[in-house]
Amino acid sequence: MKYQAGSIGRAIVARFEDGEDFLQELTGLARKEDIRSAVFFLVGGAKEGRIVVGPKGSEMPPEPVWDEIQGNSEILATGTIFWDGEGPKAHVHMAAGRGGSVKVGCLRQGSRTFLVLEAVILEVKGIDAKRQKDAASGLSLLRL
Repeated sequence: MKYQAGSIGRAIVARFEDGEDFLQELTGLARKEDIRSAVFFLVGGAKEGRIVVGPKGSEMPPEPVWDEIQGNSEILATGTIFWDGEGPKAHVHMAAGRGGSVKVGCLRQGSRTFLVLEAVILEVKGIDAKRQKDAASGLSLLRL
């Protein structure tokens, strides 16, 4: 394990509107506010999203199993924001449910807000963390 200790900086509260791509808006906000490291929480609704629900096997690089959020769903999500060479990257894990059906996974693309989605972003100051491509897994992993 590798770690660094920091402190909480700014707290930002945001509201995403119906139909907005909240993953894109979240990373855009991080870029605009120059948020280099953060943890965030999302609560509200989503009507679209492509999620990874696990690897097909244990081989490297892992082959993702994809699923989709289709139709209006209640969501609860948490994640982190760290920059790679191009800019901020959000790593989002979420649960989305409608009726008795719930899906849980890593949101990767195609997110759309249903009605309203609220975010609380807590900036982490005093650490030097970045995402870098890992050769073995093919993923952009956190490096301290």
